[in-house]
Amino acid sequence: MALLSVLTPVLALLLCLVVGYMLLKSRHAESTSGQEAKVDSRPWVDQDLQDDTEHAQREDEGDDWVDSSEKQDIPHVPYSATRYPEETMVERSKEFYSLLNQRRTVRRISPEPVPREVIDTVIRTAGKCTAPSGAHTEPWTFVVVSDPEIKHQIRQIVEEEEEVNYRQRMGDKWVKDLAKFRTNWIKDYLDVAPYLILIFKQTYGILANNKKKTHYYNEISVSIACGILLAALQNVGLVTVTSTPLNCGPQLRLLLKRPTNE
Repeated sequence: MALLSVLTPVLALLLCLVVGYMLLKSRHAESTSGQEAKVDSRPWVDQDLQDDTEHAQREDEGDDWVDSSEKQDIPHVPYSATRYPEETMVERSKEFYSLLNQRRTVRRISPEPVPREVIDTVIRTAGKCTAPSGAHTEPWTFVVVSDPEIKHQIRQIVEEEEEVNYRQRMGDKWVKDLAKFRTNWIKDYLDVAPYLILIFKQTYGILANNKKKTHYYNEISVSIACGILLAALQNVGLVTVTSTPLNCGPQLRLLLKRPTNE
């Protein structure tokens, strides 16, 4: 299956990234009557970003973990950075800013196909030894979904949890902050976009000998990789919308048959 076209490029779900071209349609006001959320009066309590490395290892402390003192075969790869003249640096910085300054969150996605090779390459750009990660563990998995039936099942999972989020979990302030964007729990673009990229955080690694390997700062590392992915998609002319629906992780992991460490 392919991505969207020159109409609407890419969508992203931090558990799932939708990719495609922007759908060019005239704007029109959409009625939200009948869909007003009955929100919980409890305010949303923001949580500090906490890495769960210690928590995950504590839960599995009886399991077989890799001993950090064990010798590992890690080849040395010489690196030589490109150095540009000052004028070139200024020019390139402006060009890159101009490119990313055009990035927008787009929810109207075209079903127009996009070459799969493009998606594979941008994922390599974000995750193949390019993004930094704690102890170079690369604690991420990018799952590309193009099958219409699986995309629809993803949409059902997301919309079911998002309705609960809007009505109960998010609280008055969060819902009011979103009101000006006229968003709700309906995510029709999950059916329309030719590709969804679901991004899973690996809380720990599993080696060939079935030993577990600690993944340090896994959440922060994955977030950095996602930023590079968004920039790479913008570079090829695709649009994105990132989405991080609360409480969808377990069901999506089950649907896509992901291992327990993701």
